[in-house]
Amino acid sequence: FDIDIAALEIPLCSADGHGYTLLARIPATATSALLWIPALGVAARHYLPSAAMLAARGMGVFVHEWRGNGSSTLRAGRREDWGYRELLGTDLPLSHAEVQRRLPGLPHLIGGHSLGGPLAACHRGPSRRARLAAAPRGAEPAAFDRLWLVGSGTPHWRTFPGLRGHALPFFYQFAPWLAHACGALPGRRLGFGGDEARGLIRDWARVGLSGRYRAAGWPADLEAGMRRVRTPIDGVLFDDDWLAPESSLRALMAKMPEASTRVEILHHAALGTRADHFAWMKQPQAVVDALLA
Repeated sequence: FDIDIAALEIPLCSADGHGYTLLARIPATATSALLWIPALGVAARHYLPSAAMLAARGMGVFVHEWRGNGSSTLRAGRREDWGYRELLGTDLPLSHAEVQRRLPGLPHLIGGHSLGGPLAACHRGPSRRARLAAAPRGAEPAAFDRLWLVGSGTPHWRTFPGLRGHALPFFYQFAPWLAHACGALPGRRLGFGGDEARGLIRDWARVGLSGRYRAAGWPADLEAGMRRVRTPIDGVLFDDDWLAPESSLRALMAKMPEASTRVEILHHAALGTRADHFAWMKQPQAVVDALLA
């Protein structure tokens, strides 16, 4: 293992004035690069244990920060709102371009946890023309060589088994209403995500009801983009994770029919901790091993 690892905090500012810090762990002799997308409401710093482990295996890891979380200069509220259009069309291309600038010429991977997974897939999918339009001026981010999905899948209610699936449409209608009434979804009080922007919750709930990915106010065809994905996909799930059942991940993968796929389900014995949606983040060794297998 390469123990000479640079820990970087890279300040970035998007075209609309949103500032955030891209966290990186880069070994001196990196052989590949990963752009990692967090789960809804989870700050980038919580993925540093897994970033350090991957860096020790030769991978330069860059952890994106969601608008409204952690180092982001914005917080969701009545005066600040955004949705998939800003996350996919403004912020992710900026982080992607920085990864390519820092580690050019290497195999590049993209991956995400929970909601970060499908948005990584949406970002992976657009045509070269669409990527050029979204990229910062003078940059042309290259395509990714692999897609990693951890504790992830589509939120479409039909992909969730039993009563859970039948209950989800009610939440997908209630959450946008509550976010509108409060100015932002009070996710921390609900125990679901963080305090999330109204537009983001509308876009997410629309996918949950319809099964189709779309960014309100943005003409990009996200579904067509995912159908163009041909790079291999590795999925890691957890045995006791009700937020990401295997049926949900399989349905997301089915949107990329030309890609080869592999799914591994980890139990608590392999993880050394609970096999739920979040516990692995503090003990990520089994997840890192599964992704690199």
